[in-house]
Amino acid sequence: MSVVANRKVEQGIATRSELVRAAIDLFAERGFADTFTSEVVARAQVTRGALYHHFADKDGLFLAAYEATEEEVAQRLIAAAETADGPDERIRAGAAAFLDACMDPRIQRILLMDGPSVLGWDRWRRADDPRCARGLLSIGLSNAVAAGILANQPVEPLAELLYGALVQAGLAIARAEVPQVTRRLMGEAVDRLLSTLLAPRAHNQTRFTATSPADPE
Repeated sequence: MSVVANRKVEQGIATRSELVRAAIDLFAERGFADTFTSEVVARAQVTRGALYHHFADKDGLFLAAYEATEEEVAQRLIAAAETADGPDERIRAGAAAFLDACMDPRIQRILLMDGPSVLGWDRWRRADDPRCARGLLSIGLSNAVAAGILANQPVEPLAELLYGALVQAGLAIARAEVPQVTRRLMGEAVDRLLSTLLAPRAHNQTRFTATSPADPE
């Protein structure tokens, strides 16, 4: 690839990044319905043609903003988990980091409030990449099973339930009059919930297997 071609690719990547960054700010400030592409173009300081070169419409721009915001959340969870010792503490640290992230207005509006309604259920589910919050939770639960601190079981259903609980907690934080208080209360509730699931190895050796009555002598 020539130097000129490389420069054009780099410029294209930079332009797309500016558009997504501007879109995230505006979607967070005003919500999807009240954000116009003309405002995104103006804030990003690019042409309307540049916008439609990268995105077919406002829905496509929102999806890119959603994915970028979710990636940011995932990085927060990973960073928090890396500071913890043991799979149980990593799960707790990740859950706490998720709730902390839900204090961020950008995450509140784009991920929790507008995401499901704008994308629709099916697209919203597909947008939730396995490397993001739900997928990271599944990995954490699998590690806990392997370590013997979580009863041996299929982790995907449990991950769905726990992720749903975290999202609801995040919505409660987003809609609270005093978010700091609700964040603390939700954090305590999540910690109690995890305490019922995660136990020391010596107390958690149950395996879910089929049993049958002993044969008569």
